[in-house]
Amino acid sequence: MSFQCGIVGLPNVGKSTLFNALTSGSAQVANFPFCTIDPHVGVVPVPDHRLDRLTQIYHPKKRTPTFFEFVDIAGLVKGASQGEGLGNQFLSHIRNVDAIIQVVRIFNDPDVIHVQGKVDPVSDLEVIETELLLADLATVTARILKSEKFFRAGGKEAVLQKEALEQLRQGLDEGTPARMIPCSDDMEAFRKSLFLLTQKPILYLANISDDGTEIHSDDYNRLETSVKARGGELLAISGKIEAEIASLSPADQKVFLADLGMKESGLERLIRESYRLLGLLSFLTAGEDEVRAWTIQDGTLAPQAAGQIHSDIERGFIRAEVMRFEDIDRLGSEKAVKEKGLLKLEGKEYRVRDGDIIYFRFNV
Repeated sequence: MSFQCGIVGLPNVGKSTLFNALTSGSAQVANFPFCTIDPHVGVVPVPDHRLDRLTQIYHPKKRTPTFFEFVDIAGLVKGASQGEGLGNQFLSHIRNVDAIIQVVRIFNDPDVIHVQGKVDPVSDLEVIETELLLADLATVTARILKSEKFFRAGGKEAVLQKEALEQLRQGLDEGTPARMIPCSDDMEAFRKSLFLLTQKPILYLANISDDGTEIHSDDYNRLETSVKARGGELLAISGKIEAEIASLSPADQKVFLADLGMKESGLERLIRESYRLLGLLSFLTAGEDEVRAWTIQDGTLAPQAAGQIHSDIERGFIRAEVMRFEDIDRLGSEKAVKEKGLLKLEGKEYRVRDGDIIYFRFNV
């Protein structure tokens, strides 16, 4: 199961620097707008300390984390919804991702030009959001015009769709993102079929300087207030520091983080928050051959979780033998978990939880 977060923002806010740090990638970083045109995709392992502990217990031949995809999308500018700065092309790239990470520059650096002429994070946020809103408004308006004949024909479905589209058009015109506009259960699938940009979950990321002084500034307070008003969350990360951390060996990274008084890197927080943003969780499989993490949507039932491993396991599903990670972590072995009666047998209606260690029984 593959999920993608698109990294968006104005030019020269540090998107590609963060992307390269995340992925150890090679997205071009330069001091001019549109140095990144084609989107870069990076596959990133999801940090999970549970795999380390299971490796200590099982001594497997192989250790496999689950992965998450990030897409570095070229900088948007004012007027992108009308095609400015290759905007239509860039907006289509955003349409293809599952969630959005909007990077806002808050650091001051005279050597890195700002496309708006000055550093104003709230203004930057509003420019991007306005372009996404205008693009969605154009999509909804076009759908209304295209469906006029269908609406005139009448019927329950036509009435519901027309009401949903008019509600969206009014909300978007008033500056409300689609994700904050109410939607009935009957129209949820129809809403998704529109692929609206402002329907996507979004995480706001403030790119600060390496000394972090901006988090105590008026600009940061205004940005945080603006993000909260949109029902969002704000992470503060220094792209410069994260790039330096990413260049170090794992052992040196631990020393560097300890010196900074940090338990984890900002990018690890970003990956974890991106996971949460999409409502994802990880279940685990463990044995002498391999310990491995698997990504599923929260609420997934056991047979569908088994299908992430192989479709034959889903088709022939009999039961799931489930341990909790905290139990095997505390007791130190699978045998001890079984002796304590903590191994549970679950059927087809079992909703898999984050941290479940599962062995699936199935018919071939």
